[in-house]
Amino acid sequence: MLKAILTFDVEEFDVPLEYGQQITMEEQIEVSTRGTLLLKALLDKHQVKSTIFCTGQYALSQPELLKTLAEKHEIASHGMYHSSFDAKVDLPASKKLLSQITGQSVEGFRMARMMPVENQDIADAGYVYNASLNPTFLPGRYNHLDKPKLPFVQDNLWQIPATVTPNLRFPMFWLSFKNLPFSVYKMFSNSALNRYGIINLYFHPWEFTDLSAYTTIPAYVRKHSDRVLLQRLDDYITWLKAKGVTFITMKEYVEELKQKK
Repeated sequence: MLKAILTFDVEEFDVPLEYGQQITMEEQIEVSTRGTLLLKALLDKHQVKSTIFCTGQYALSQPELLKTLAEKHEIASHGMYHSSFDAKVDLPASKKLLSQITGQSVEGFRMARMMPVENQDIADAGYVYNASLNPTFLPGRYNHLDKPKLPFVQDNLWQIPATVTPNLRFPMFWLSFKNLPFSVYKMFSNSALNRYGIINLYFHPWEFTDLSAYTTIPAYVRKHSDRVLLQRLDDYITWLKAKGVTFITMKEYVEELKQKK
């Protein structure tokens, strides 16, 4: 059975700050919320569940929305803040907060921008899995060409890598989804599904809003945003379902991996 994990990093929209454009926290939350609501409607339409990695700061600003999302989706941690991180404080604090708001057992963590975090700190905070690995090379970010492409256990913690193509390790993350020709992305998806039996993809809600006002952000980030990208995701989910792909949460996937171990 072919499977797909759709994950969304629900966070403060702080991308403009990276490129020197000031934006208030209120606007950061508003942009992310707008995109989250659009995605919620799309996932509801297709009756597809996902895993949502949420920051504590966003959860505190939109607790009712997070509770609603938790009714159908897995909630996992994206740290307390998207722009800063204190492992000893933020890992346990975000886990506790998200669990209190949603009533879910929060088992997963993904670091902002997929940056490295000590496995021991994650495990000590009570998490079961770490979804912070993209086993590819991204200039200026990281080089993980030596890392496994499939899940593995390290330091008593499940590591769940984002999907890359089987041979070239081309990343199938959000930038690829919006910038590649759709036919090419589907071709890569077929290749990954045929080899792995599952694909694990990640996006951000703010991508699905109008980013034209944020002129300092590079074009490859701003392009194909708003309804254009939402329609592409709509078409992609339809295409996957036509192939018989089943959508599962990352928590469900980890449970399957445990049973096979």
